[in-house]
Amino acid sequence: MLAGGVAVQVGRPGERRADGAGRGPVRDEVSRRRRLALALTLLLAALAAAPAAAQPCRDCFDAGAARVGLRVPAGAPLAGYGSFARRLLIPDVLGRHPHTFWFRPSEGERDPLAARALVLQAAGIRVAFVTVDLLAVDRAFTADVERRLAAAGVRPLTLVLAASHTHSGPGAFVDSAVLGWLALDRLDREVRDALIDGVVAAVRQADGARRPARVAAGAVTAPPLTVSRLRQPLDAELLVLRVTRADGPPLALLWNYAIHGTMLGASNQRLSADVMGEASTVLERDLGVPALFVNGAVGDVSPAHHGDRAAHDIGIDLARVVRGAWQAAIPVGRPVLRVGARAVTLPRPRLSPKNCLGGWAPAFLTVPLATIFPRETALTAVAVGDTAVVTAPGELQTKLGVAIKQAGRAHFARTLIAGVSNDYLGYFVTAGDYAHPGYVTCATLYGPATGDCLTAATAGLLASLARGERTPGPTTACDQE
Repeated sequence: MLAGGVAVQVGRPGERRADGAGRGPVRDEVSRRRRLALALTLLLAALAAAPAAAQPCRDCFDAGAARVGLRVPAGAPLAGYGSFARRLLIPDVLGRHPHTFWFRPSEGERDPLAARALVLQAAGIRVAFVTVDLLAVDRAFTADVERRLAAAGVRPLTLVLAASHTHSGPGAFVDSAVLGWLALDRLDREVRDALIDGVVAAVRQADGARRPARVAAGAVTAPPLTVSRLRQPLDAELLVLRVTRADGPPLALLWNYAIHGTMLGASNQRLSADVMGEASTVLERDLGVPALFVNGAVGDVSPAHHGDRAAHDIGIDLARVVRGAWQAAIPVGRPVLRVGARAVTLPRPRLSPKNCLGGWAPAFLTVPLATIFPRETALTAVAVGDTAVVTAPGELQTKLGVAIKQAGRAHFARTLIAGVSNDYLGYFVTAGDYAHPGYVTCATLYGPATGDCLTAATAGLLASLARGERTPGPTTACDQE
């Protein structure tokens, strides 16, 4: 025996000792057989257990979610109000402010701004729902996000990019002289790039975090938190998509409700996601996952209360209602994704002084805007199981939103209207309400018939989606004048 307890055999290998101790090989053979039997038993047990462990989640989508804070350059302007409270007394022709021209620089951050993403995948179809704390996104902004995602190596997907419609988010990200002067300030590339960076990062992180997940949907009636700008009935429906991991814990929440982000007025000079951001922050704290807010048919909807304290308190109330919808959500059925799109041509955009100024202006007098605003847009629809989501390129009147939901009920259990998504072309109202002067109809630039035409196009798209038609449908002509 050597130090360390190692025994050394003396003599020739295999030589039997006279005392009968030369039976090592026999014991070695028995030990070897026992080890082999044990290994075989463990292998059979592993094979028996493997099918259960590898059994796929048959009612699961692949889903990933992420929240990325927006890095807004210091001193960027706020977007949403064109009043003198936010304007510079004299435009910054001397270049004193690095990111503003028409409007005063923002004064820090009231609450965090974010881009949030939910990526769903099923049977090779991929969809990214993205929400961002901005006043709006135009078609060029959405296209730039899509190009950046492709350049980053993200596999193709259908993008639904929804602005929350906060009126205290950053401006200077849209290349439009008119919108810049009205409410956004002129384009600043640094601001725009920073915002796109945040959106792209959210999608990439969500895509990289995909895992088996179940999706459920629910709807509740919200308390009277809003009022009508047109003194008409509003749609108080609040809808949610509840996304949970296959083993149960929350993965993401998407909630949909129509409310203007104007609880904080023009006197506010700090960046804020407004009441929708307050509610999402509470939900994220409670659930521990991203909470994506998607606005609805918001054109004639204003919050019933205003002010900093009201935004905080009503945000808590909204979060409570959303949690109720989360609890009441039911599975959306088989894990099937369907996507559809439809191009829409539009009439020549015009400003109606009669709608803006009242009865003294003649109805025939209009200001042409065709060189400033586009004459086409696109609608996108996504079916998540038995639930549909459809985009609107601006602010729809409640009547139009309700009509779209009613059309959707013929095919889907519920329909979410993603207002202010993928494009922004102002307001859309019914033909019957277009003749009533006021702010809403003043900002309706595409005439009296386009709102109803867009609604019909959306209804047709939902029907096409229900039939499983994956190719883009025929272009809808809303440009009949």
